[in-house]
Amino acid sequence: MKKYIDSFMHYRFLLWELVKKGIKLKYRRSYLGIVWSLLEPLLTMIVLTIVFGTILGNHEKTFPIYILSGRLLYSFYSSSTKAALSSIRKNAAMIKKVYVPKYLYTLSSILYNYIIFLISLVVLVAVGAVLGIQPSIYLLQAPLALLLVLLLAVGSGLILATLGVFFRDMEYLWSVALMLIMYMCAIFYKPERLLSSGFYWILKYNPLYCIISIFRSSIFGELMNMGYFLYALGFSVVTIIIGLVCFIKKQDEFILQI
Repeated sequence: MKKYIDSFMHYRFLLWELVKKGIKLKYRRSYLGIVWSLLEPLLTMIVLTIVFGTILGNHEKTFPIYILSGRLLYSFYSSSTKAALSSIRKNAAMIKKVYVPKYLYTLSSILYNYIIFLISLVVLVAVGAVLGIQPSIYLLQAPLALLLVLLLAVGSGLILATLGVFFRDMEYLWSVALMLIMYMCAIFYKPERLLSSGFYWILKYNPLYCIISIFRSSIFGELMNMGYFLYALGFSVVTIIIGLVCFIKKQDEFILQI
């Protein structure tokens, strides 16, 4: 383990350069650039509020914040894991030319999406201020949710990056899986609607929903569900361990597959 920690410290500056490169490439030839990271969640929130507010008959003043808080966390998880899945193959030319710890490519693809995600939280703050959401002491729970979603993305990303090298169809399968995950995160409906259907358990065992629930609790001034926190933390840590073991065990074979 010390060997990998020393390796990470040695290449940490390269990791930062890869993160900056990822951000630049994401907005290359884009007129709006980083501004789109603020406009996209805002426009999505407006559309979802109009559509689902009408369909579900939810006219609560804070419903846009409910949607936006869930959408932002889900969007980060979706974009970061998709970027991680293809990170090794997209950097095949570099991997074949020079030696760099391969996990840096996967980690950087997650981190640059995380930075963009943190910037997009400005929209949440602005909308919350407009709608009169009052900050409370419970807002201190928000960093826990932000850390948990990063850990979950790193663990999932390492597993997907490994699978993506050997199974090219993973990109298509993961896109379908992400759509299912989105509907299991209660982004645009209240979880209480599933209580009578018998499917509420699906939400409780979805770690991303647990993280979103913690984040929403911090915004709306509620004490987070400790069961959700412990479950999401345990799931994320186990996922990272599995991801690291799989990645390290298979990384020497990557060069033969890319």
